[in-house]
Amino acid sequence: MSTPTGILAGTVDRHPRQIVQELAQQVRTATGGKLRDGCAAVYWERRQWVERGPGRKEQEDAGPARRCQVRAMVYRGPYKVRVEEKDVPSIEHPNDAIVRVSLAAICGSDLHLYHGMMPDTRVGMTFGHEFIGVVEEVGPSVQNLRPGDRVMVPFNIFCGTCWFCARGLQANCHNVNPNATAVGGIYGYSHTCGGYDGGQAQFVRVPFADVGPGKIPEWMDDEDAVLLTDAAATGYFGAQLGDIVEGDVVVVFGAGPVGLLAAQSAWLMGAGRVIVVDHLEYRLEKARTFVPAETINFAEVDDVVVLLKQLTDHLGADVAIDAVGAEADGNLLMHVTSAKLKLQGGSPVALNWAIDSVRKGGTVSVMGAYGPLFTAVKFGDALNKGLTLRMNQCPVKRQWPRLFEHVRNGYLRPRELVTHRVPLEHIAEGYHIFSAKLDGCIKPLVVPDGG
Repeated sequence: MSTPTGILAGTVDRHPRQIVQELAQQVRTATGGKLRDGCAAVYWERRQWVERGPGRKEQEDAGPARRCQVRAMVYRGPYKVRVEEKDVPSIEHPNDAIVRVSLAAICGSDLHLYHGMMPDTRVGMTFGHEFIGVVEEVGPSVQNLRPGDRVMVPFNIFCGTCWFCARGLQANCHNVNPNATAVGGIYGYSHTCGGYDGGQAQFVRVPFADVGPGKIPEWMDDEDAVLLTDAAATGYFGAQLGDIVEGDVVVVFGAGPVGLLAAQSAWLMGAGRVIVVDHLEYRLEKARTFVPAETINFAEVDDVVVLLKQLTDHLGADVAIDAVGAEADGNLLMHVTSAKLKLQGGSPVALNWAIDSVRKGGTVSVMGAYGPLFTAVKFGDALNKGLTLRMNQCPVKRQWPRLFEHVRNGYLRPRELVTHRVPLEHIAEGYHIFSAKLDGCIKPLVVPDGG
């Protein structure tokens, strides 16, 4: 099936947007709504008009290969990302969909990849597991989506039918990652997590399109929707894993987006007191106004665990949530052996603080991301205190029905955490700002078509 030709003939005096719209309509008609070649053609023609401007002679040397390229973030090694042209993703399985990304985000866990901490992160990979967009093409088996649908895509890739999916453990799907047995599939998160390209690009392939993506409700703001694909769902899930009961004291380590949303969710689950621990004052200020919560700057106290005991009648918190993960500060030796020397799967500082600061018989919920290598966790202390340790990657879609209610009713406000909106072409700067904690950055979004 070939793309229609001669579409630009006699159109040099008309507005480029009108030409692109007519091109898209002709391709849809010719392909019966399946836009694999069409989406590439629309992108190519739009790019040509942006570069040349209307009224200029068409470039005869623009061959077919150029029609199959889109712009995408590409990993080139630790601390090195850039935007390059890649092939337009195509349908590889009858249940695939191709989504034109309208909004994506940089997650704190993307920084573990950016810093070179995740095994088997290969040069050429596109990151990004938080994204929303518009369906451009669907495979022949897809029943629930059609071209033109606005969709939000969970960061988990899952089949929906295996033993784990049938029990609501979509994050642990058994059929999507041939490279590991301990982790399922995640968009844009190394070949350890399946090797799927992510959504920090103009287009992305979405496997198992009938079970993963969900249509964005008409009432929902796009910035809320993109955060519900990971950060908001994961924060809420972290509070769920804490088994919070009415009146509990909950301490959250980490005032990034996941930690702030976990702290806010703790109130919804009956917490009587919420304390957030971090060392960046601008994030602690956000915790005081957004959650709202009591805050501790661990850089300004001698021993954060001792202080937490003093604040809780020397018993400890009922629930502790680790929302930091592999690159926790607070102990130089642990940070160097993990983040710098790669001798551990991550710095266990926040997790060990959680174990030490929770009361005997309490619960520790782990939301921070850690690599698969050895990590020096105080497991003996957890055993002797009789703690319950609960952790998992969040099964995002399982959280959506309740989260949609909370967002619609105004109880959760994920979009208020967005501080930066970065055009895709400047994504390297976006990563640098987020990684270095510059300019009060809490949550950066990526705009594929941003100017």
